[in-house]
Amino acid sequence: MATSFFHPVIFTYSRKQTTNIPPVKLNTSLTRLRRTIPKSSLQNNPNNLKKPGPKPNKNSFFRFLPHVRNVFKFDELGIEILSIAFPAALALAADPIASLVDSAFVGHLGSVELAAVGVSMSVFNLVSNLFNVPLLNITTSFVAEEQALAYAEINSTIGINTRCDYASAKPMNSKKLFPAVSTSLALAAGIGIAEAIALSFGSGFLMNILCISVDSPMRLPAEQFLALRAFGAPAIVIALAAQGTFRGFMDTKTPLYATVTGNLLNAILDPVLIFAFGLGIGGAAISTVISEYVKNVVKVFDCRDPPSAVEFKSTTCLSKYKWEENWPIFDICPEVDHCHHEFSCGLLVGRTIAVLFTMTLATSMAARQGPIPMAGHQICLQVWLAVSLLTDALALAGQALLASGYSQRDYIRAQDVIYKVLQIGLLTGVALAVMLFFGFETFSRLFTSDSAVLEITRSGVLFVAGSQPVNALAFVLDGLYYGVSDFPYAAYSMVLVGLITSMFLYFAAPVYGLAGVWMGLFLFMSLRVVAGLWR
Repeated sequence: MATSFFHPVIFTYSRKQTTNIPPVKLNTSLTRLRRTIPKSSLQNNPNNLKKPGPKPNKNSFFRFLPHVRNVFKFDELGIEILSIAFPAALALAADPIASLVDSAFVGHLGSVELAAVGVSMSVFNLVSNLFNVPLLNITTSFVAEEQALAYAEINSTIGINTRCDYASAKPMNSKKLFPAVSTSLALAAGIGIAEAIALSFGSGFLMNILCISVDSPMRLPAEQFLALRAFGAPAIVIALAAQGTFRGFMDTKTPLYATVTGNLLNAILDPVLIFAFGLGIGGAAISTVISEYVKNVVKVFDCRDPPSAVEFKSTTCLSKYKWEENWPIFDICPEVDHCHHEFSCGLLVGRTIAVLFTMTLATSMAARQGPIPMAGHQICLQVWLAVSLLTDALALAGQALLASGYSQRDYIRAQDVIYKVLQIGLLTGVALAVMLFFGFETFSRLFTSDSAVLEITRSGVLFVAGSQPVNALAFVLDGLYYGVSDFPYAAYSMVLVGLITSMFLYFAAPVYGLAGVWMGLFLFMSLRVVAGLWR
């Protein structure tokens, strides 16, 4: 196993000295590109005409530490990363903020209702994210690689060897011809319907998994919220597939517009349905479902834009896709390695199970402490996720840019992306930690006026604030895994990390209470960083 972060499997040197680059077979399965590059061919690669970077070695990752100050330099790569990450950060923040708005309104109904919403959302995430997260990440990587290969093929056809500037390039609406788009949307529709059925008819069983007994005061409101929330599952999955498509094209503005539109509607409907119509937590669930369908309509409608007249006459399957009424029609292509797609998705499903199991176990351990501790834990957890997920935007930028450079064999650019994203991520995590340390107590008063719950939240400020730098690095490293399609290591390492953390939670939470739960979550994120740095 390599100890450097930069993956040495990207290329190897052969002993044969020649200037001819061996032919590479490209296929739309987007399997990991493997080739043997002669040493002398690196000087003939147009993408490597700039000053060569350092060779990967054991300490190549720590090379970025003395140069963290370079994050303040707005070079071309930094601007490109921020142009992708900033709209994505706003979009990623919008969904947790919507959950915070729901929690704020529900918190005024009582601590039992707030705890019930926390439990039901954990159950909802347990089911919905099982396939949603793998679908989103695989779609992003595959679409980004397909677009990079398409640009490279066009440039090769017309005799241009320059690397495409993805931040300013116009995709000419040719993205509608990519097979990953139609495949992901069709798959998302089926997954969403299955999730809705599972959540509607299996709510009682799922509550039992979290050890929420029938006589618990949280059981009835939690089941009510979950049953209504299940109707929004299809919209969420389809919207995520569309979002992965936009991310692959490095278009993070369209998902932002859709997310803001839906969440503004949710914020308006929440007080009306919860208080004016007296629906309680059921009103919060209904408003969330309506907003999800609005977001879904906006995203999918943009995918209907008619393609340009540009036709990709390639050796791949891109030219085998037809159009009817502006919607992509999938033709089975014998050149596509469908097993690779399924295997990659299966690996990320296993990884997601490890994450969800660990997070669900943490919620279950917190729920066993009672309604008041669970309500305080819910506030801390929502703020922790909402703020730390902002750095996931950097992971997205790194994933898309790394996938593009990697698929075109621009390895020097790929290494620059890795170091730059890690630098920005570390600095962002430190800034978020300082902000939360001084502002979390005031911020927590927006959710509840219960003094007992507020006392719980005050005790969790070190966990919420202190873990932000670690969270930032963990999310960025995840994005870099996906950018080079290193799905096996991402899955296997997460399973091991989840097992270690779950064992810690199982023994520490009964002894230390919520402090044990928070220590377990911090250990979870720290081990993810260790696994990433080791790779």
